[in-house]
Amino acid sequence: MPELPEVEITARRLSEALAGETIESTLAPGLNALKTFDPPLHALDGRTVQGVRRIGKHLVIDVEGDLHVLVHLMSAGRLQLWSKRAGLRDRTSRLLIRFSDDRELRLREFGTRQAAWVKVLTSEGLATDEAIATLGPEAWPDPPEDLAALLKPVGARPLQAALRDQRVITGIGRSWVDEILWTARLSPFKRANDLDADEAAALRSAILERLGGAIAHYEDVVHLPIPDKLPLPLEVHRHDGEPCPRCGTTIEAVHYESYVLCYCPQEQTGGRVLKDRRLSRLLK
Repeated sequence: MPELPEVEITARRLSEALAGETIESTLAPGLNALKTFDPPLHALDGRTVQGVRRIGKHLVIDVEGDLHVLVHLMSAGRLQLWSKRAGLRDRTSRLLIRFSDDRELRLREFGTRQAAWVKVLTSEGLATDEAIATLGPEAWPDPPEDLAALLKPVGARPLQAALRDQRVITGIGRSWVDEILWTARLSPFKRANDLDADEAAALRSAILERLGGAIAHYEDVVHLPIPDKLPLPLEVHRHDGEPCPRCGTTIEAVHYESYVLCYCPQEQTGGRVLKDRRLSRLLK
């Protein structure tokens, strides 16, 4: 799933390319992707794009006349600007926004789940939409100073789950939570309400370092057209079985049904290898 750094660089590149451009026409080939009807999608036709920005993991296309296109890419969506218009037989297309210069912005989705969605909203609708109104504070560029206080109400949930909860802090997902906790030298299963001042400070520093570093990396290597797969600068996530970049200990993993959690046992769990649920089921 695209997370804060990936969505941020997408917003920057699209804003640079589209600000001031006029929308010629709009089309939603994936009807189930469009979640609103008032204002209608065609209310965008003939209007000028003011810019593209990010809220959490969402993309917002600001359009003149107090209109906004809110996009959530979910796990397999990509918002890409093409110089060549797509035919309607492109089965990956969920939304097409065509411009007067013949370019086309496509929301494409790979896989079979078709979970990516789009809403056309006014400013008031954007502010009050449940997807935005329920978000916690942004993880970057200015995460809360006192993360211990932010996480205290979460209770005994493990850190790796609490940091991925967009209602607690927004922008972090499965890939970057592994990187952040490894950088902070914190166990993914440490209780969220059990951080001392030093651990909270280390966590905040790690969030800034890893998310900010990823965005800086993308600034150097990501250009239009935005590729289907971005070159994620990951050191731990999905590197299980490889040596830890800091201490050389083998990176271990805990496998879940739809994702994998990776960590260094030497530096994060006191040398203890955590139970892998996938292997546990096989051994029963």
